[in-house]
This record gives sequence, C-alpha cells and structure tokens, in this order.
Amino acid sequence: MYMVYWTMVEGERCTPHEKLFETTEMVAAMQYMETLRKRQREGEGVRFITMCSEHPDLVGHPGVDVTGPEYNWKKRRR
Repeated sequence: MYMVYWTMVEGERCTPHEKLFETTEMVAAMQYMETLRKRQREGEGVRFITMCSEHPDLVGHPGVDVTGPEYNWKKRRR
C-alpha cells in the first residue's frame, strides 16, 4: 500500500492530508504527487509532499527485536 501525505498551509494554519493507494497503484500515487507539486509550483499552499509504502502481507513488525548468536555487528571507525 502507498500513502501520499501533504500539508496545506493557509496563513498561520497548517492542515495535514493523506490519500491511500493500493499496492498495485504506485504509478497513480506518483502521478497524484506530481499534481500536488504542480499546484505548489502554481503558488498554492501545498507543502511537505511525500509518499510512504507498507507491504500489507508483513509477517512481523519492522525492525530487529531479537538477534541470534550468529549476529555480530560492530561499528568500525576508520
């Protein structure tokens, strides 16, 4: 799934917005973002246009919460 986020700035007021697109609609999401950017270029108060994705069939939560004994990461400085 894709979520497009943007903020409308009107004077001192900022209003967040979002629009959901299905996993098969990445092109449509990008086209929607371009229409928002066009509105921004034309002087409308559209700001902070971004897109985020999340796979709907995740089997766990993002990130690492448990590591096994074979996991041996070290930060190396040069």
